[in-house]
Amino acid sequence: MGAAEIEQVRRFNRTVTERVGVLHDRYLGRDRPIGEARLLWEIGGQGQDVRQLRERLGLDSGYVSRLLRSLEGAGLVTVEPQPQDRRVRTVRLTEKGRAERELLDESSDELAASLLEPLNADQRARLVAAMAEVDRLLTAGTVALDVVDPDHPDARHCLLAYFAELQELFDTGFDPARSLLPDAGELRPPRGLFLVARLHGEPIGCAGVKLPAGAPAEIKRMWVAPRARRLGLARRFLTELEAQAARHGYDTLRLDTNKTLSGAITLYHSFGFQEVPAFNDEPYAHHWFEKRISRAATTE
Repeated sequence: MGAAEIEQVRRFNRTVTERVGVLHDRYLGRDRPIGEARLLWEIGGQGQDVRQLRERLGLDSGYVSRLLRSLEGAGLVTVEPQPQDRRVRTVRLTEKGRAERELLDESSDELAASLLEPLNADQRARLVAAMAEVDRLLTAGTVALDVVDPDHPDARHCLLAYFAELQELFDTGFDPARSLLPDAGELRPPRGLFLVARLHGEPIGCAGVKLPAGAPAEIKRMWVAPRARRLGLARRFLTELEAQAARHGYDTLRLDTNKTLSGAITLYHSFGFQEVPAFNDEPYAHHWFEKRISRAATTE
């Protein structure tokens, strides 16, 4: 990235903070700063686990505690330990807090309208489309990829969701017992590895690579949650797994897929994979792919 790009990001940040009013300690004309207002909105009607709330917003635990104490003092929230585990605290809006949240929603709608109102129809459409794109790209930048054990709860969550989706998509349904699923040991170092993608601490995707001795590396079980698609995560998985295979000395990367997954097939072609004859007897596969990789090309 260059200095001009960094300066443009900073200029954008200054414009946004000025226009949406976060420089004021009375956000939207209410009696609290934006941090407290945002917590009220995130808590919502059902309440929230304090830990999950903290992870969702990426805030320090001490800062969240101070915000919650202020909101408690104003009678807007209650914070109570869960009966089954008193270390886990749940925050809920009081009746006064729900009324305050409704007022904040109304004021937020008015602020949004005030940003759009001076513009003509074409400008409004361009601004809204640009905001959607910025939101998508900023969200993509917050996704974390972590190597986990394939038996980790987040890995199991993703795999079960993946299998359920294949059951709906495939003409024949999907039975994991019939598929050539790698066992957990094949996706643990040094025989392989398994990645989980998380957004605000929640698992939203997974992908693994087998690193067998005397055979090409093979990508297995790549899945992205529907709500996280269009974030470029599948391409990010492929890039990371290719890099991992190259670091381990492999020069060929393989994968197979089902004819129903047309989006995946298009992705593999665009990523440099070439269709090859079948290299396994996976009953759910109709297409087999290989890509030649090199350590130098991947690690530069």
